[in-house]
Amino acid sequence: MQFNIRHLLSALEIRECGTVTQASKQIHLSQSALTQAINKLESQLDIQLFERTNSGMFATPSGELFLERVKRAFSYLETAAHTLFDTDKAKRLGFLRNVTLRQLTALITIVELQNYTAAAVKLSLTQPTLGKTIKDLEHLTEQRLFNRVPTGVEPTWRARQLSRFASLFFAEIHQGEDEVNRLKGQRSGSVSVGSLPLARTAIVPDTVTALLQAYPDVKVSIIDGPYEEQLSALLHGQLDIIVGALRVPSPSNDIEQHRLFDDSLSVVARVGHPATELFTQPVTQTDLTQYQWIAPRLGTPTRAVFSQFFQARGLTPPQDVVECSSLVAVRGLLLNSDRITLLPARQVAVEVRSGLLAISSQPLPDSKREIGYTLRKNWKPTPVQARFIELLSHIAR
Repeated sequence: MQFNIRHLLSALEIRECGTVTQASKQIHLSQSALTQAINKLESQLDIQLFERTNSGMFATPSGELFLERVKRAFSYLETAAHTLFDTDKAKRLGFLRNVTLRQLTALITIVELQNYTAAAVKLSLTQPTLGKTIKDLEHLTEQRLFNRVPTGVEPTWRARQLSRFASLFFAEIHQGEDEVNRLKGQRSGSVSVGSLPLARTAIVPDTVTALLQAYPDVKVSIIDGPYEEQLSALLHGQLDIIVGALRVPSPSNDIEQHRLFDDSLSVVARVGHPATELFTQPVTQTDLTQYQWIAPRLGTPTRAVFSQFFQARGLTPPQDVVECSSLVAVRGLLLNSDRITLLPARQVAVEVRSGLLAISSQPLPDSKREIGYTLRKNWKPTPVQARFIELLSHIAR
């Protein structure tokens, strides 16, 4: 739903002041303009935001719920305004009152695609219209936001920063819409989950299944991909939660990590592989060095455990490895070669039950990793998202 930023600001000001008269003085808009703004918002949301009384206007329960989300959303734009105009209050207020949703949407899209043509197609705008939108935003921010490069445009650091705050602004507004719709008995809401390798097999699917039993109409998105991409999506409000191996140390001051359990690694090979004859006994150094390996990609917690395990025993980590973090590709390599790998037992439980893969009877010592979920700091989940976390914690443990 496309809201007008001034309308949202008007609603916040009336909520703060309690009367249209006082709010009009604070926001420098006429009383009729404020009244029209509230009427438009109420029409868009199909709810009553305020109770009109002789003593003033007071937020209804549903209005309070939505406006609290709007307040959180504007806190991100206020932070952006402070980074742009740290010492100039007038310019900060000017930015908040004059920036438009079209400008913010255009900024986010161009930062993502780094190409005006592709962004114009995605937004269903002409290139001249999109170009003018960005020029107006550059004038408002007093910043150059994009530089031309042979392949399109390169966002400046300030553009990336502003794009993140804009994405978080939209995420809060969307959560507010979800909460209002739930109060009206419509769709329960949405959950967007980043799923890392270990969580994809059972933990996330089982949690989603349990959530859908309680909320059949909730919209669930499960996203996989490299951790770095998922972390960026989380920090931009495009993901609500990441489930999987935790990172030590934490890669960002803007996230919080919650441990669910510790998981160890086992040696995994195809059924019939020569190494499986030894899987009923503790794995020895000879077992580790005589075979070719499939290793997780560099920078992942499993790869760190993989290397540290060999080094702790005075062995050089194998160099002749196929580097792969896709379970589908690892599965294919294991089934069609004599390579072996290290994986959590639960990650290949289906293949083991099907008689395709075999695992060592004992997990490797010193191979524990913390498994859990990652959230943005100061994130406020909707009731549906909070229930997802409750179910996740129960199922994982």
